[in-house]
Amino acid sequence: MQYEIKARMTNPAHLLSDAGPAIMDLLKATRQGGVPESTLELVHLRASQINNCGFCVDFGAKSARKNGVSDEKLFAVAAWREAPYFSDEERAALALAEAATRLADRSDAVPDEVWDAAADHYDEKQLASIVLMVGVTNLFNRINVTTRQPAGAGF
Repeated sequence: MQYEIKARMTNPAHLLSDAGPAIMDLLKATRQGGVPESTLELVHLRASQINNCGFCVDFGAKSARKNGVSDEKLFAVAAWREAPYFSDEERAALALAEAATRLADRSDAVPDEVWDAAADHYDEKQLASIVLMVGVTNLFNRINVTTRQPAGAGF
């Protein structure tokens, strides 16, 4: 028996005609900082896992694969700290993504240690891309989880 998820409403990004293009423009802007597509895809996937967004995990895994992320990384991204498949740069981006997604988990939401590790690997423009990717991912997650957009539905 397959569990059926039904959306509570039309995705707000589709319902409000100016919202979808604006969000997609922001997503497109994340690609302008020089961070490898594969790293941005991992950041998106990890934040989506944390937020339990089935739509974005499904879409993100497919997009990551299309952008060259290996199956080993896809299968291990939830446990990236314990998996040998990630570069130091990817680890720094994933740590930043986790901290920026879990803002309420600690009083110093994004500690200097996490920021400094990312800044050791990425310049300011690249950091901007990662931070914006985390932000837009969290926006997608909140829209999709709140309205129960089902995994597997196209955007």
